[in-house]
Amino acid sequence: MRKIILGNTGLEVTRVGFGVLPIQRVSMEDAKRILIRAYESGVNFFDTARAYTDSEEKIGNALSDVRKNIIIATKTHAKDAKTFWEHLETSLQKLKTDYIDIYQFHNPETVPMAGDELYEVMLEAKRKGFIRHIGITNHSCENGRKAVLSGLYETLQYPFNHISSEEDHELVMLCREKNVGFIAMKALSGGLITNAENAFCYLWQYPHVVPIWGIQRMEELEQFIELEKNPPVLDEKRRQLIEQDRKELSGSFCRGCGYCMPCPADIPISNAARMKFLLRRAPYQQFVTKEWQEKMELIENCTECRQCSEKCPYHLDTPSLLRDMLADYREFVKIHVCR
Repeated sequence: MRKIILGNTGLEVTRVGFGVLPIQRVSMEDAKRILIRAYESGVNFFDTARAYTDSEEKIGNALSDVRKNIIIATKTHAKDAKTFWEHLETSLQKLKTDYIDIYQFHNPETVPMAGDELYEVMLEAKRKGFIRHIGITNHSCENGRKAVLSGLYETLQYPFNHISSEEDHELVMLCREKNVGFIAMKALSGGLITNAENAFCYLWQYPHVVPIWGIQRMEELEQFIELEKNPPVLDEKRRQLIEQDRKELSGSFCRGCGYCMPCPADIPISNAARMKFLLRRAPYQQFVTKEWQEKMELIENCTECRQCSEKCPYHLDTPSLLRDMLADYREFVKIHVCR
């Protein structure tokens, strides 16, 4: 499997990275089978986080015997030094390792800088050998740019795919210019991009970008293994399909990052705010059950506290978006369910 050097880290990683977040949804045994298959197929880069419930434990359970042959990136969402050390100790224990290759600040509201408590403890952890390289993840282009220009971070993990904005593209190229490793999350835009081949060949154009594909089923893994063996060509037909995605998903749409959660009114915002697309770009039956109809009606209880909008890294007017989604949902259910 083809590899690249990730920015200035010196780490040689496969161009197909394994995003371990979805693995938390499967059993320990199924996770082990999938992770071992990925390793045996040549994948050597695995990205997880302390916040992803038992995903670190599943990596440790499956791959601890081949630890020296793989590269592990994980994350801390700590806001103080005490929690930082707790997260780091737990991650090392769950992963069954004595070091982490890339330790990332997990989508902080502001970028930790030199002299800040969090950045200083990160440096201390690196000096002590618990971590090898310092990274950051974010959904804010402004924060991403600040991190890259600071010279303090060796990697940036950021959403990037074929419906990303020109501003996002500029950030990707800035990482190349500054030799900062770019790890692409949301390569399928949280499930809104449904053609994995198009998504893959678009990102394959960027030789310095390492996408982490969220995988929870063996057939998904097999698809990406095959795509890496025989990368599809970005021909005119694919360009047209990509352009169609851009038109349909342009403007103010929810990426499903979940940073707006939890909602005081218990509205499942991260899915409800993009329901129009989920209904039309995925098998809709799973979203029109009685349970989902009740969940969508919770939008009526929105108090417009705007906590969601304040937390949204894309600055969406979430309450208005939710009202629009509810109106569309009711019409869709009327046509497709209540016939």
